[in-house]
Amino acid sequence: MRSALLSHVKRVVVKIGSGVISTDAGLDLPMLTAIADDLCALRQRGLEVIVVSSGAVAAGKGQLGIVGRPQTIPQKQAAAAIGQTRIIRAYKETFLKHERMVAQVLLTRDDLSNRRRYLNARNTLTTLLEYGVTPVVNENDTVVVEEIRFGDNDNLSALVTSLIEGDLLIILSDVDGFYDSDPSTNPGARLIPLVERITPKIEALAGDARGTLGTGGMLTKVQAAKRVGLAGVSTLIVNGRTPGILQQVFAGKEVGSYFLPAQSKLAAKKRWIAFTKKPRGRLLVDDGAYRAVVKQGKSLLPSGICEIEGNFERGDAVRLSDRHGKEFAMGVTSYSLAELEQIAGKQCAEIEKILGYKYRDEIIYRDDLVLTLAEEDDG
Repeated sequence: MRSALLSHVKRVVVKIGSGVISTDAGLDLPMLTAIADDLCALRQRGLEVIVVSSGAVAAGKGQLGIVGRPQTIPQKQAAAAIGQTRIIRAYKETFLKHERMVAQVLLTRDDLSNRRRYLNARNTLTTLLEYGVTPVVNENDTVVVEEIRFGDNDNLSALVTSLIEGDLLIILSDVDGFYDSDPSTNPGARLIPLVERITPKIEALAGDARGTLGTGGMLTKVQAAKRVGLAGVSTLIVNGRTPGILQQVFAGKEVGSYFLPAQSKLAAKKRWIAFTKKPRGRLLVDDGAYRAVVKQGKSLLPSGICEIEGNFERGDAVRLSDRHGKEFAMGVTSYSLAELEQIAGKQCAEIEKILGYKYRDEIIYRDDLVLTLAEEDDG
């Protein structure tokens, strides 16, 4: 069955966690080298491979005398500046042994929140793949601040998978896959080999446990699987410390936990709105506007807006909530905060009279809007 699920895969994103290629002492160079050998074997199979590699902070913190997780952003930035060079050198040297090349690509959320820069990043990655080069992607920790962080590399790997239209996301973790309870505290925990749909119950099982080296736990991996699933892409979570694990995957062995994609998938632009653009505000709408957007697939008009929060400009993403504060959508606004404060609750015909100009009738056009209501748990 697993072989059939993987038969269509031509372009794969492999996310490598800190817990796989790092220890408390720093970078686990033999493990990284072994995984890089595995990645080259995938290239030999004819697959296009994009690597999202953690480990830079862990690789550099020891040289600064930092024990445990860095406590401040400047400490993390300094450790990453040292560690990232070690990481990319290790990949480069291993790939060169196989007569292959790697390229370093460092991103921040700002790079993907701007549509033009998003497309530029996609063009760079696809061009590297066309030349047979394997991109090694990481968050640009040396310059990033909290406001523009991806949060963790599980999230980044999902965004990269969507960005380059990958066929499969493989997450290399330090556990064998997704369990029905925490295997570190429950010896009787059972591995779930196939997840057909990510429901609130599945997300609750993932919990919020974190390791000492990385920034995400199983929950962030499941959320990454949910995100790429909306693009019609499957996710496989496996133990990256198992020798030859990537070759086992493509030999059809039933390893790890395989997450099937959602039955319906979002268009590329809507995925960008939903998962890449950071919301800058929130609009609370009345019952009529809620029904029009959610039930009838219509655009949001100014007459339905009850309350405005945040500080945003035209073209920024904003959340939509019902009048009780429950979020149900996200979209790109056609008007700024200052403009919306003047026209909220008004009719479309009044916009130009109030502002002296009009971009369009719709505050959020339906093609720039994505529903974010959680799926109902069917048991």
